Amino acid sequence: MTLPSSPDAWADLLVVDVLDEDVGLAEVEDSRGRTYALPAEWLPGVTDGAAYRVGGGAGQLTFTPDPGGARELRERSKQTLLDFADEPGADEPGAEGPGDR
Repeated sequence: MTLPSSPDAWADLLVVDVLDEDVGLAEVEDSRGRTYALPAEWLPGVTDGAAYRVGGGAGQLTFTPDPGGARELRERSKQTLLDFADEPGADEPGAEGPGDR
């Protein structure tokens, strides 16, 4: 696996959405909202819902269990939804939208 040259190019937190023990893959979501599969053997003590901090350097990655990581990722997701929410009242009857003017 070739790592990006800058640590900012990869996520700092992963949460396991689904662990498929039959094929040995963990479906994960990262702190940037991307989802992908990793070999389960890369993640120490892997279980559904487990979170890991991602570190790296000198051409390698490390995955460190983070007991509070799943909660942190959920809070980030909630904040993102709030940041992109419609303006208050925009969906109420009689409210003018951008195309109604």
